[in-house]
Amino acid sequence: MDFIFMLTRDDRTVTDCLHVLDSVRGLGITHIGFKDVGVDPATLARLHEQIKELGATSHLEVVSTGREQALDSVRAAADLGVDWLMGGVWIEETLGLLDGTPVRYLPFAGEPQGHPTRLAGTPARIAEDCRRAEAAGCAGVDLLAHRATEADPLDLVRAARAATAGRLVVAGSLSSPEQIHALDAAGADAFTVGSAAFAGAVRPEAGSLAAQLTALVEASGGPR
Repeated sequence: MDFIFMLTRDDRTVTDCLHVLDSVRGLGITHIGFKDVGVDPATLARLHEQIKELGATSHLEVVSTGREQALDSVRAAADLGVDWLMGGVWIEETLGLLDGTPVRYLPFAGEPQGHPTRLAGTPARIAEDCRRAEAAGCAGVDLLAHRATEADPLDLVRAARAATAGRLVVAGSLSSPEQIHALDAAGADAFTVGSAAFAGAVRPEAGSLAAQLTALVEASGGPR
């Protein structure tokens, strides 16, 4: 599985993201993401530039659950030229804004609510959303499985995997290698971790961010 390190805490890009990025060079992290809130546009542009200079794949995840703000995030992703855009539920409008760009899109499956975001939706609803996204031309889905309010997280992952051949990224509220191994067994292609790494929750006995990220890289099966 791919580990996507999110330079975010509480659904916002950390203000010292450029320093953090510089500090994690050499840890084998090949997928790096951020949100378009928390820092100014100039910092985001520099951040994305540095991610690509590292040779990593870039990801921007939509935070807003409001249509206009979410579409503003899509425009930001297109302007930056990120590799992957994750989140949002306005599939047709998003694909229209991304038309002609190389940005690949993974909408949310289910119904994201609030901030920090929670996920409403049964396995049947998740499967239906996955099929709809694939039929529309999306590259897969972004699933907030561990923020689910109506179902077991792994039931949602298995339902999504059965419904789509596209990329399945599980995002949000992951903090242990055991959770990551379970996601792998359930069929996820990638997972994101941000806040848990910054809080030291992945490897509580170790204090440094580098130790947290190293544990996540190891749990994912190593760099790829």
